Amino acid sequence: MDFTGRHIVITGASTGIGKATARRIARAGGKVTLIARRAALLQELAAEIGPNAGFAAADVGDKAHLLAALDSAVAQQGAIDGLFLNAGTGGAFAMTQDYDDAVFDAVLRVNTTSVFWAIAHVLPAMIARRAGSILVTGSLASARGLAGNIGYLASKHAVLGIARGVAMEAAPHGVRCNCLLPGFIETPMLADVPEAQRPTMAARVPQGRIGSAEEAAAVAAFLLSDEASHVTAQSWAVDGGILGTLAI
Repeated sequence: MDFTGRHIVITGASTGIGKATARRIARAGGKVTLIARRAALLQELAAEIGPNAGFAAADVGDKAHLLAALDSAVAQQGAIDGLFLNAGTGGAFAMTQDYDDAVFDAVLRVNTTSVFWAIAHVLPAMIARRAGSILVTGSLASARGLAGNIGYLASKHAVLGIARGVAMEAAPHGVRCNCLLPGFIETPMLADVPEAQRPTMAARVPQGRIGSAEEAAAVAAFLLSDEASHVTAQSWAVDGGILGTLAI
């Protein structure tokens, strides 16, 4: 996989799948711009990657901050060839009738509305160049029901719809859009799971284990690369087989 001469922008880049993907793309010769809230973590990762890495600290839930970060990416490293919208929040665990309105709004703003903002901002330049790849991080909750976190479920169903809609609009112009569906992956979002519950979680995975951020990043990098040139409007699960099972 060769990213030489290509500029990939990654949100949620300071940890987890975003961080692992940035490292992988840089190793393959690409330029990366890292976007996340915590500037210190971004600076540390950019220093590790070297001169091919730039960064812009931004809260993706703030439209002005997000668009400024995207503009900064172009100013730093040139036109955006690939956009990986990976930033997200887990929301809150509560049944629908008890779910807080403000939490619901905040989850949709970070997980869904920011994806719309970013794509709408970057897509015209990609269409003009007739080239580009967009990847959105969904979830197993993009494809299945989930009890007890209606905000997260709604947001992740929505981003899969956005990815498919954008793919259909952009396909005639040489631009692709896909959705990554991570399963149980070792990321900070999984860090709150009590150690005692991890064997039960792993047992629900046909492969019998929790996946690594690097395994998800390998698929993300492929979908962003020219090797996936005929892949668009697809959802790609990295879940050890969970979506292939039939619950009885």
